[in-house]
Amino acid sequence: MSTKPSTLKELPERGGLFSQPKAVWAVAFACVISFMGLGLVDPILPAIANQLHASKSQVSLLFTSYNLVTGLAMLITGFVSSRIGVKWTLLSGILLIIVFSALGGASDTIAQIVGFRGGWGFGNALFIATALSAIVGLSTSGTAKAIILYEAALGLGISVGPLLGGELGSISWRGPFFGVSVLMVIGFLFILFVLPKIPKPTKRSSLADPFKALSYPALKTLAIVAFLYNFGFFTLMAYSPYVMGLDEHGLGYVFFGWGILLAFTSVFVAPKLQSRFNLAASMGVMLTLFTIDLLVMGIGTFMGSPTTVIVAVIVAGIFLGINNTLITTAVMESAPVERSVASASYSFVRFLGGAASPWLAGKLSEWYNAQMPFYFGALMVFIGVIVLIVRRRHLRDIDVSHAH
Repeated sequence: MSTKPSTLKELPERGGLFSQPKAVWAVAFACVISFMGLGLVDPILPAIANQLHASKSQVSLLFTSYNLVTGLAMLITGFVSSRIGVKWTLLSGILLIIVFSALGGASDTIAQIVGFRGGWGFGNALFIATALSAIVGLSTSGTAKAIILYEAALGLGISVGPLLGGELGSISWRGPFFGVSVLMVIGFLFILFVLPKIPKPTKRSSLADPFKALSYPALKTLAIVAFLYNFGFFTLMAYSPYVMGLDEHGLGYVFFGWGILLAFTSVFVAPKLQSRFNLAASMGVMLTLFTIDLLVMGIGTFMGSPTTVIVAVIVAGIFLGINNTLITTAVMESAPVERSVASASYSFVRFLGGAASPWLAGKLSEWYNAQMPFYFGALMVFIGVIVLIVRRRHLRDIDVSHAH
């Protein structure tokens, strides 16, 4: 199952996790900045709602438009990168993020911000799908360690993003948008001057390739689980800021703590679990613990205890960090297709969950009560655990491949 064609010729394994070529560090640095954009807006969600006179569900559309466009655009990332090359696909994605994040900061209505976040999501899709395959292909330490490095960049970006967002957001809600734009200019220059020209693949990807990849049972299983799990993930990201009772600085510190735990566990804990236990069991335990954690957030909200919610959000970083590394590693080994195609197929499905959940969380709080979004998120994550158990036989080959 692990033998597959690759757009990038994989380098022979040598050295440890941090013994990487400069090109890998350039892409990883740009990844950190890109993922900062995901959490940078968290601390300013209540401020945007107050200053632009928008409801929670309206503000949550910032995540919905971003994730929806990212998911749909994933379907064409392989088509684009196989024609213009990895480097120019990365640069095109970063350029779109620079432009649309700046336009978001210059907006005056919630509708404008939502629209520009969609353009930001398109750039994000071109970047992240290509960045993962680039890091894996250029790494000299093997696929597993390269993915850990990618997840470390994700965790670092997600943790620092809210902290910076809180600082900039305390000045103005526009600050984080302009901050992303400036930081991505730095990432653009790194990729432009440090990343070498990577040969285009001999075979061009078609628009049908991501759909064909989903015919493989292992990849389909992981995509369905991620779709369901994202309902919990983005309920935490997009809705929890409203019930913690904190200002921009406070929210930034909470999500910084969450992100630090996410980064630490993804790099140091997840590999140990994967080597000791099988994939389905490890993921099942982490998602079950995340389900319980979401229920605690709901109970804390019902009891009027913001402290309970704050602690539960931070602790969630442990389960999410481990699960992210496990599932990303599994996706790379789940189908005999290009890694970029496997990543795009999987991301297309999971981001659809990330598109629906923020808006739905806001609506559930308006229709029912403040705790209902957490209960619904917990239910969806638990259904993901059931899917994992029912279809675990499809993941056995991945465990065998990883052991080898």
